[in-house]
Amino acid sequence: MKKEIKRTYVDLNCDMGESFGAYTLGRDADILPYVTSANIACGFHAGDPGTMRRTVKLALEQNVAIGAHPGLQDLIGFGRRKMEISPQEAYDLVVYQIGSLWGFVRAEGGTLQHVKAHGELYNMSSGNSALAEAVVEAVYKVDPELILFGLAGSELIKAGEKAGLRTASEVFADRTYQSDGSLTPRRQPDAVLTDEQEALQQVIRMVKEGRIVSRQGIEIPIKADTICIHGDGTHALEFAQTINDSLSKAGVILQPIGRTVRTARTARTVSDARQEKF
Repeated sequence: MKKEIKRTYVDLNCDMGESFGAYTLGRDADILPYVTSANIACGFHAGDPGTMRRTVKLALEQNVAIGAHPGLQDLIGFGRRKMEISPQEAYDLVVYQIGSLWGFVRAEGGTLQHVKAHGELYNMSSGNSALAEAVVEAVYKVDPELILFGLAGSELIKAGEKAGLRTASEVFADRTYQSDGSLTPRRQPDAVLTDEQEALQQVIRMVKEGRIVSRQGIEIPIKADTICIHGDGTHALEFAQTINDSLSKAGVILQPIGRTVRTARTARTVSDARQEKF
């Protein structure tokens, strides 16, 4: 009897559309052929209307799924500085930014697949349940069919699942982890993996084995639905090509998360979650 081969599927996402005004960041057009989902900046931490429109068109031309990438209103700090915001403020800025990108996607004949918070908004909502719930409420009320991207094991994923949203647990190709599953803060010198082979080994292990070794040397379980790579690094294009090729050789099938995350929610989950939570 022929043994059935178990297929592994994963989404490969990249933050894009981060140019603005006279400033050009990243190599979006070059990287798009190697990823399956694009997180497009919505004008607060980066991006502007023209950049949003052009990036949406490029993604649609490459058949890459599109997600809104809302961040803190911090253009100078690229959305990576801590800001004291209330849950209401988090809700408002996420609704605003999803709506702005949704308009461009709709105008170009596309569909918005997901939402992924950026930078410090992502970090804060990963560990703060009140902010996580605010982000989830914003996503759900704009469109309950949107998929919520969040750090694997975070408060954001927990809140999304509780509300009845489809969620995608995200892992990072070039970031190191702490023993509690959180990302090593960028202010620490070992926050980013600079060795390409080390980053590739980490990704393959997370996807194929569901495990990762923290900076403290402790092996912890991790769920990898989607992998994030960054498009603004010095060797971003080369890394995108390499990780795409390495995953394929490892027997991993790359495709947008919307094609692998199935709507497993029951009617009760959708309706009751809205009544109970929102």
